[in-house]
Amino acid sequence: MMQAFDLNIGEVLEHWTVPFAIREVIANALDEQTLTGTSEPLIAKDDAGRWHIADAGRGLRYEHLTQNENAEKRRHPDVIGQFGMGLKDALAVFDRRRVPITIRSPHADITTGRRAKQGFPDVITLHALVSEPSERGRTGTEVVLSNLADADVQTAKRFFLRYSDEQILEATQFGDVLAGPPKGKPARIYVKGMFVAEEPNFLFSYNIRKLSAPLRRALNRERSNVGRGAYTDRVKAILIGCQSPEVADPLTKDLAGYASGRLHDELAWRDVALHACRVLQTSQRVVFVTAWQMAANTPQLQYAREDGYRIIVVPEDIARALSKLTDLNGNPMTDLDAYRDAWNNSFAFTFIDLPAMTVTERHIYQQTAAIAALAGTDLTSAGAPAVRISETMRLNDTGHPVLGVWEPQHRRIVIRRDQLAGLATYAGTLLHEVVHQRSNTGDATLEFEQQLTDLLGKIAARALPTAD
Repeated sequence: MMQAFDLNIGEVLEHWTVPFAIREVIANALDEQTLTGTSEPLIAKDDAGRWHIADAGRGLRYEHLTQNENAEKRRHPDVIGQFGMGLKDALAVFDRRRVPITIRSPHADITTGRRAKQGFPDVITLHALVSEPSERGRTGTEVVLSNLADADVQTAKRFFLRYSDEQILEATQFGDVLAGPPKGKPARIYVKGMFVAEEPNFLFSYNIRKLSAPLRRALNRERSNVGRGAYTDRVKAILIGCQSPEVADPLTKDLAGYASGRLHDELAWRDVALHACRVLQTSQRVVFVTAWQMAANTPQLQYAREDGYRIIVVPEDIARALSKLTDLNGNPMTDLDAYRDAWNNSFAFTFIDLPAMTVTERHIYQQTAAIAALAGTDLTSAGAPAVRISETMRLNDTGHPVLGVWEPQHRRIVIRRDQLAGLATYAGTLLHEVVHQRSNTGDATLEFEQQLTDLLGKIAARALPTAD
């Protein structure tokens, strides 16, 4: 005996395509798997060209066709089908698109057809045609679809994170960050594993697993074309919950595009950019600089590179904010000023006095005042800077070795002991530091080069005979 169950659906959802309807059937199968802990749903085509979507759950009952929102699904945190009308909409689309459907479960066999509404013979609506189950002993629900294009099934499967080739970079309590899309393709936003929106200028794709109230309200019957305003707060929460370099590294690299206007949209969220910098410093040796600091290319940048630091270019407002923050381990953020302070504090001297020097070293060191005099500097006068020799210079001298340093706060020049190996070597390092002392300029600057050039000219003039 067959019963006609009125679905109360006329001509609705005209713009829904067949893949939308297949999506609803797949979602039901996946949810039943989640709720019952049963095996992976089957999605397969038989030799007759019909597509089968089957789960191993409890089996569909005709009563399920009356529910707009399933209370059991609503309570479960991981199911997809918490929103919209689902199967009823799918049945309407299949009917309108002339896709025959048969549903088999241990409780009933169901097909569809158009019938007069009870009591209103002139009103024709879609009905579920329910009959006794042909396989009472079967497990789960099987949906059989005929006259279906393979491309429609593949399109429907792409609505689901499970059937995509997306790579999860990091999972948080709010959801997952997925690897960025291929070049020229938009990023995708999923909610509980189902596609809801595209973002053409996002760096990553996302799967939101913990919904906010605005997002829950925005999920319509189509479950797609959801506006960004509905999920922005959740994408932010996901990113701020990340602590891996796999996410932080691409974000901070993207900050370099700020000046050229090629920034992805996530980096326009200041709190996300700051968090990415904090995460990156927690896992890597980095120095954050502005674009103009990078362009200036001061010696401190070179020292940082030689010390094994990565240089990260950030907008100026981010750089200002970083100076007040710490990384995830509580260490102050390292901008160029902080690195310079750390570099200066890394010097540790072991001074060598004259009696501890070798005969050769002592002879060369005793030429100190004469060498400085070539530059017009009198080291014998009151208040003149001291010149000290140290066995060590920096605690961690991993980059280009520091051979000498001018310390204005102590009014002294310190030169590494190995420079006493030869007079030319010692004189070159000493005169280099004398230029720093006299000019108060830094290494590798145009001002320092000019001062050094002037000094070389004066020394040459003193050394060469005067023309008649």
